[in-house]
Amino acid sequence: MALYFDAANVTISGEATEYERSADSGLPFTSGFCPVCGTTLYLKTARHPGGIGITAGTLVGKPIGPPMRSVFEENRHDWVTLPPETARFPRGRNDK
Repeated sequence: MALYFDAANVTISGEATEYERSADSGLPFTSGFCPVCGTTLYLKTARHPGGIGITAGTLVGKPIGPPMRSVFEENRHDWVTLPPETARFPRGRNDK
């Protein structure tokens, strides 16, 4: 799970290694991860060049609240439960 922010308001500090691959859309998708343990730290997509997704597990402090949307619902594990008001997209954000 990632929380998306305006990239201009985010500062990445410390060391991260980036890996770029093609998303299902064919556009570039970049994962930034810890070069020591491999934990994913952030995500960047060509579809939203001004944004950055910060993985929820790396945030410390205030509660983040429930998810607003679930993308790639068809791949969600059965044991993951979401609030009924969560927007759901079977195969990407543009798919309803």
